Amino acid sequence: MSRLVDYFVIVGFDHEKERGGLSNGVILQRFPEINWEDTPFHDGIEWFCQPQGWALSTERSEPRFYVSVLTDVDANRHYCACLCFNETVAITPTKPADEDEESLDGSRPVANITHHSIMYAPKCLVIVSRQDYIDTFRNCLGIIYTVWVENLGVPLETLVGNLLGCVLVPPAGGPQVRFSIGAGDRQALQPPAAPPMPVTHTAVHMLLRLLGIHNSVTLWCAVMSEHKVLLLSLAAARLSAACRALAALMFPFRYAHVYIPLLPAGLAEVLATPTPFLIGVHSSLKEEVSELLDVIVADLDVGSLHIPAGVNIPQPEGKLLSSLQEALALVLQPELKSADSAFAPPAPSSSPPHMLDKEIRAVFMRTLAKLLQGYRHCLTIIRIHPAPVLTFHKAGFLGARGLSQCPFAVRLLESMFFNGLVAERGPPWRPTDIWDELVQNLPEQQRLESLNPELELQHLQELAMQLHLNENPNPQAYSQRVLRPPEGASARIHQPPLPHLDTARVHDVIEEVTARNANNPKLSAIRLPAPRIIPPGASPTGAVEHTQLLLTNSARRLEVLRSCIAAIFECRYADARKSFPGVLRALRAPSARSALVRDLAARLPTNKHLLQHHQFELVVRLLNCALQSASALDEHSIAAAILPLATAYCRKLCTGVIQYAFMCIQEHQVWTSQQFWEAAFYQDVQRDIKALYIPSPAHHHRIPSPREDDEYISLLKAQEPSALEIAAEQMRLWPTLPQEKQRELIASEESTLYSQAIHYANRMVYLLLPLEGAGRRADVRGDDADRASNSITNSVAESDSADAESGFEEADPGEAGNNVIKMVSRFVDKVCTEGGVTAEHVRCLHQMIPGVVHMHLETLDAVARESRRLPPVQKPRIAWPALVSGEAGAGTALRALLLADGRGSALSQLLPAEGALFLTNYRLLFKGVPLDPYACEATVVRSFPLSALTREKGVRAAHAHLEHTLHDGLQLRAATFQLIKVALDEEVSSEQAEAFRKAVARLRHPPHPLLHFALAPRAPPPADLAQPKHHTLKGFAKKTLLKTARRAGLKPKPSKRQKYVLPSADARSLTSPPLMSSLSADTLSLEELELSGACGPGSGVSEGIDTHSRSLERVRERVYARDWARVGLAAPPFRLAHANALYTLCRSYPAVVAVPESISDESLRRATRCYRQSRVPLLSWRHPRTGALLARSAASHHKGVMGMLKSSSHQTPGPAQSGTETTSSLEQERYLATLVALTPASRGELEDSSLSLDSLLLCCEEQQHNHTPLLSKAAGTLGVLGRGSGGKGGTSAARHFGRWGSLKDRRQPSHLELYVPRQRLSTADLDSVSGDGGGSGNTNRRAALYVLSEKGASVALAGVEPVPVEYPDARHTKHAFKKLLRAAAPSAPQSPDEPGFFRLVEESGWLWQLRQLFQLSGAVVDLLDVQGSSVLLSLEDGWDVTAQISSLAQICLDPYYRTLEGFRIMVEKEWLALGHKFQQRSNLAATPQQGFTPTFLMFLDAVHQLQKQFPLAFEFNDYYLRFVAYHSVSCRFRTFLFDSEAQRAELGLAPADDRRVDASRLGVETGGSGGVAGAGGEGEDGRTSLGLFEYIERLHQRSPLFYNLLYTPDLDNPVLRPVSAVSSLEIWEYYVSEEMAHGVPYEPDLWLDERTQPTQRRLVVAGYDSISRCMPDAFTGLLERLRQLELELGHLPQKWRVRWDQLELPNTLELQRNASMCSGVVRRATAAAHRRSTLEVLARARMAAAPAPPAPAHRWAPAPAAAPARCDHCADLLWGPLETGVRCVDCGAACHERCADALALPCTRYKAPPPADRDRDRAVSSGVATLQSSSQQYYEQFSSNVAENRTHEGHLYKRGALLKGWKQRWFVLDSIKHQLRYYDAMEDSHCKGFIDLAEVLTVSQAAPAPGPPKKCDERSFFDLRTSRRTYNFCASDANAAQEWTEKLQACLQ
Repeated sequence: MSRLVDYFVIVGFDHEKERGGLSNGVILQRFPEINWEDTPFHDGIEWFCQPQGWALSTERSEPRFYVSVLTDVDANRHYCACLCFNETVAITPTKPADEDEESLDGSRPVANITHHSIMYAPKCLVIVSRQDYIDTFRNCLGIIYTVWVENLGVPLETLVGNLLGCVLVPPAGGPQVRFSIGAGDRQALQPPAAPPMPVTHTAVHMLLRLLGIHNSVTLWCAVMSEHKVLLLSLAAARLSAACRALAALMFPFRYAHVYIPLLPAGLAEVLATPTPFLIGVHSSLKEEVSELLDVIVADLDVGSLHIPAGVNIPQPEGKLLSSLQEALALVLQPELKSADSAFAPPAPSSSPPHMLDKEIRAVFMRTLAKLLQGYRHCLTIIRIHPAPVLTFHKAGFLGARGLSQCPFAVRLLESMFFNGLVAERGPPWRPTDIWDELVQNLPEQQRLESLNPELELQHLQELAMQLHLNENPNPQAYSQRVLRPPEGASARIHQPPLPHLDTARVHDVIEEVTARNANNPKLSAIRLPAPRIIPPGASPTGAVEHTQLLLTNSARRLEVLRSCIAAIFECRYADARKSFPGVLRALRAPSARSALVRDLAARLPTNKHLLQHHQFELVVRLLNCALQSASALDEHSIAAAILPLATAYCRKLCTGVIQYAFMCIQEHQVWTSQQFWEAAFYQDVQRDIKALYIPSPAHHHRIPSPREDDEYISLLKAQEPSALEIAAEQMRLWPTLPQEKQRELIASEESTLYSQAIHYANRMVYLLLPLEGAGRRADVRGDDADRASNSITNSVAESDSADAESGFEEADPGEAGNNVIKMVSRFVDKVCTEGGVTAEHVRCLHQMIPGVVHMHLETLDAVARESRRLPPVQKPRIAWPALVSGEAGAGTALRALLLADGRGSALSQLLPAEGALFLTNYRLLFKGVPLDPYACEATVVRSFPLSALTREKGVRAAHAHLEHTLHDGLQLRAATFQLIKVALDEEVSSEQAEAFRKAVARLRHPPHPLLHFALAPRAPPPADLAQPKHHTLKGFAKKTLLKTARRAGLKPKPSKRQKYVLPSADARSLTSPPLMSSLSADTLSLEELELSGACGPGSGVSEGIDTHSRSLERVRERVYARDWARVGLAAPPFRLAHANALYTLCRSYPAVVAVPESISDESLRRATRCYRQSRVPLLSWRHPRTGALLARSAASHHKGVMGMLKSSSHQTPGPAQSGTETTSSLEQERYLATLVALTPASRGELEDSSLSLDSLLLCCEEQQHNHTPLLSKAAGTLGVLGRGSGGKGGTSAARHFGRWGSLKDRRQPSHLELYVPRQRLSTADLDSVSGDGGGSGNTNRRAALYVLSEKGASVALAGVEPVPVEYPDARHTKHAFKKLLRAAAPSAPQSPDEPGFFRLVEESGWLWQLRQLFQLSGAVVDLLDVQGSSVLLSLEDGWDVTAQISSLAQICLDPYYRTLEGFRIMVEKEWLALGHKFQQRSNLAATPQQGFTPTFLMFLDAVHQLQKQFPLAFEFNDYYLRFVAYHSVSCRFRTFLFDSEAQRAELGLAPADDRRVDASRLGVETGGSGGVAGAGGEGEDGRTSLGLFEYIERLHQRSPLFYNLLYTPDLDNPVLRPVSAVSSLEIWEYYVSEEMAHGVPYEPDLWLDERTQPTQRRLVVAGYDSISRCMPDAFTGLLERLRQLELELGHLPQKWRVRWDQLELPNTLELQRNASMCSGVVRRATAAAHRRSTLEVLARARMAAAPAPPAPAHRWAPAPAAAPARCDHCADLLWGPLETGVRCVDCGAACHERCADALALPCTRYKAPPPADRDRDRAVSSGVATLQSSSQQYYEQFSSNVAENRTHEGHLYKRGALLKGWKQRWFVLDSIKHQLRYYDAMEDSHCKGFIDLAEVLTVSQAAPAPGPPKKCDERSFFDLRTSRRTYNFCASDANAAQEWTEKLQACLQ
């Protein structure tokens, strides 16, 4: 029995400290005045009597009642029930009323209260109690107040004394107490039935009603996860009830943190505490608590819940949370069950509030019971006597329930609440309550509910009834009588003050009542609930197997595991290794790891088991794998079970030195977890404690049984009582045991804990002390040798040295040893304190730990020494792979492991592969065997040429295989779409790896071109090649004198040396080095070569010229010259000119060029000044039917500053030209006019030419019913996705293909038209492209010559029409190739959230560039073939896209180029003779260039696309193209090594056709691969003279390797018109194919030599084998069969081509190729599509040249008030205090009202709507003009420059990235698109580029940069840093810079 009331206190207003109506409370009286011994009085109670502060009031208020809760140091709660009322006081002001004084509460200043004569002061009657009977306190205080107010005659001292001494409360479960305090009242008090169950009445229901289900559940989760929770309300009762409800919903947990339901305003600083709390404050403090950043605030009056941004509230896992919310919804809204019923039953009656309260509590109780289901099985008891001590195995519970990834469960188990739950409800012998029954019966209840869901609500109602009976156990109603004051009693004016109570009288009453109660026998007869054994309930379940396993751990997989372990212990190592991959994969599941540990423990005969070396390695590997799959928490107790195994399994290194397994498994995170060691220690202690009180199974009398011993032991263990059951029995017997037995049991348990602490201290030292951190030297090679025997990281040995304990104090354990000592000491302190180990034993443990560490350090020395002597693992011998002819090793091979990359092939069993990385003078290759024992018979080869290496970097091995300790790795990526990712073996030192990388870099970029593999066997380059131009004074003088004499008109005397005599019949041509040196410009002028008859026959000059003529005739026999002769460009009116014989005209052109006959060599020389790189237009091809010409050149110099500089650089000073001579510009015009004249279309000779721009425009308009403008179709066809962006280097909508394929900006011409006077062109008037004033005749005229040029180039000449086009330049090609390479050969496996392969290919833009090439080449085809007009390709420098378009057009037009011979001639003509920068594009120079730019590869890919669309039109197959693509960058052949013919001639490399050997005259094949590689050479130097096409020709003679056996040319339709849509393009097999059996499939020498005999059955795997060779097609198979039959008959086999030509097709009508209607329709549709594409190219060109339409007018509107600015017209101040302005609503221009009409700035963003009466179906009357206007309207509707998207705009100076110059641009900040766009000028409608704000990291003020704009402030600079680069900006002044910075930062937030 305990007192109901501890203290009765009267608190009043302190008038002495009153200042301005505010003061403090003061305790007037308290009873009793002396503290109780068991309950001291709490000071500061007056703070809680008035939570809002003590203040006088001018108005009388009603009495108020509220309860505050105080918590003492022992966490006991004291309830303060306060009844507050007002007393009338007379106030005499002692200070002026207006005096400004601070209130006592300085944090909350309150205005002074004006003093009246009568004021009301607060006074409180307070009851302080440890009991939670709020209603009883309210009644008692109300009775005392009523007696005083009504003056009933009962002494207040009697009431107070009876209240303090009369009322005694029984404990929980006691009977009802009826009492009276002496005022004629009758009251009843009912204790709850169960002690720990909270009493809530209707508080929980009120909380759910105020906040709702979602907010209430969230708030509950916050409280359960120990967050700071603050409640706000205007009513103190709500705050108290809400706090009570939240604490009750936690049951069975108790809230153990700061709990203040009603916080006084003066203690508001408590909210800043760092600890969790649950506090309620008045809503008047809402503003003060709003700044708390980590407090969750719930407003009960509003029903809102505020969670700060940085607070994360964990919630239960999804199923548990959803069931909680659904159950709450059904309880609070019972109509939900029948809401959707067709025949709705009557609405269910709602439960009363007090029952709803209990049902809600039942829902939360069930949720916590579900979460903690089976928690008693994870309780670990470590002491039973004298008091039980229990811990909880948290990791085991999380693992068994599968809650390791549930943050709510993890947070709950780590909370103080849970520790209190374990301490309170953990003991197995105690009274039970509702919670224990619920946890025990819930699993069965859930099983029944799964069958019948209706039982859930029934169970909730049953729980609610039990909770209700707990609060109201007595069903008998008792009529209470409680006095209450009448209404209006508090408003009486003449109410006397509360009298002062007589302390002595109150004390007497208390003494009297206490003595009377002491003699009451009924109060001492109360029985407490009896304790009993707590049932453990069901075991925890819910964990699932590893989700990443494809198969579950069936009995078969566990049987494989047991078989592997049996094979290890039976020394069948081969069988064990074969099953290892499956075992390691199975060990990812917890059940398999548990089976492994059990099996290894069963095979442990004693505490120490010596193994052989192989056994030891395999066992350690299994243990490592089991620990790798487990987490650091060890949820499944795998690491704890491995501890005894790791200290038992060992191997003997030598005599006295033993290596244990635990030192080989140290590199796991679990060993560093203190929580793991504690849990493992407690489990072992519980096992030993259990063994103290239960006999061993060996002591049982065993009955003979045929069963095995393990089955019998397991049966006995199942029958054994659990540790908790044993503890419960011991706790029951404890009071009956004698004291000697009790002391003995206590000592036994303490010694058990002490011995286990010693054992675990040793274990921790063994597993935590590494070999490297032992304070000694660490021998790297010794460690590596140890790792070679399967990851032996650390070792330990047993040593029996006599002085093992000597010298510990002197030795320094090192940093690692000290760390281990600290960690073990912390562990010992923790477990010994919890287990109650004596202080003496703890001190001994601390003294022992350093000795154990030092002893272990000493034994490690012996183990480290002996481990270095272990023989290394036998590794396979490194054997060099097969090499091609001339290939040799360039360094030592590095043993490595080939790792799997991101290519998703079906070769997972082949990788990783163990082998070596080889470096030769030609290739980088890896050769090895797979580690998979089932695939170890295969050979894995990956290789690529050194010259194709694009990137090499060192990586860390991501695949750390258990058998190999890999410390470094290399990743090598090649332009041939190969990737070698290797992890170097441990035997490879860092110096060897670095030397290997340096050798790769040296061979990749040799110092001279002649040192490439194709030319390496030649002699070293002559010394003069590396010397300067004039390395001697004599040489310099000679050159100077010769130049001076030549300029003076003197002819040098010809030399008498035989300069022009060819050395032999097989001599080199004119381009050989002797002839080149003799025909230099310094010794013989070009005019002398032209004097054929001026000299006599006997002169030396005549002899030289005759020899030179023979050389020129040999030059004319080259393949490209013969091809020009074939197409008619060598006969009049054309000629093959020798103006470039000495390569002085153009270095990149061949010695002989095809030009019009009327163009002289001097004219060519002058015209070179107008073109880049002096590449004048040359004729490349002539149409056999239309006679149209295809010419190519570089782009002409633009007429700007850079153009003048470039053109002037080509002019050399010389004698003054005569008046008849023309300038370079006129020569250019004459040349183009000659091409026009040579075109038959210009003379009207082609009658069937029907292609004209306007006619097709009309046709297209007639076919379009919706009258879509032509350029809208162009946008859809060409994929116009956006414009170029300077800010990001790409486009906004199509980042993947840069700036081509789109229409560029139509700006006003900004270049100065210099140098070319327009009045010189007197031939004819220019055609009008806009259709204005020219009539219909001009618009229908066709141009005879179309010049495909760059934007900005202009050609004003009759019959010539410039066509500015967009094309894929080299820079974008390089970027697209880089992305394509990463997509085709990724370095890492693709994650599920990353884009797939096809998406990456699309984003690379490679296919879009191919599409653009097809469009441009298709336009060239149509212009040449359909219209008959000539085409001049004048793009870039004339050797990249020009060669691509020209080659593709010729292949489409001429069937000859689709043959093997024709394709070779076309490549040699367009790419080799006419020049292409192979060295730069393939990055073959001596110094590394910017990157690999595969221009030639893109051309080959385009030919591949043609071949796919026209499979019968090409004589060569796809393998031929892939072969050429591979060897174009391999440097095995000299064909693609140099940029031009001049470079080859300077190095003495004559063209291949000058010495070509016709191998086709051989009628039979001789066999052998040596003839393939070296045939046709010149002695030992023959390989260097071999070209790629010669090699292909020799292979072609032997086998149909490159021949398309389906080749059937269509002579009726020779022109190919491919489909250029991206959807029709395919990804080339060259990018994704791989053959790992022999490496790349483009080295026939290798796989021809390794031809194997066919077996009866062979498995062919794609990606490993070559399917085309293993499974040849029918034709190839039959030819090979014929060859074998001839060999069997002893005949010399005929060549395959001879056999193929002997075949005769049957002359039947079925095999004739007839055109069908479908093929005709397709052909016409393709031709129409091509014409449309050509039309779009021409239309875009004419649009770009047409003038822009007039800009629309402004729409002015009054401008709102803003910051001062300047008028755009007069530049005066705008928007000042006196000036007003207007602003255009469309473009944002601002000016004065008076300046609006005069503003000349056009509106750039306004799009005027079309008039209503506009006829949309009018006919096309103005040709291109109509096209331009309609397309302009079409594109302008997508303009991004709308006014509403402009957040801020203005001029800024931007610093360039390349030249670092400042340039002013107009910037627009767009917050809608999240972009910062910039324009050339404010009136520009198309942006130059943009900066994506998503990539912006920071915007900050910057220091002034060098070279700033003039008149700039130092504070006007700011930087914008993105993830790509940093942009430097400069504003006009500091204010503008600050404004820009603020705007940008606002957009980033």
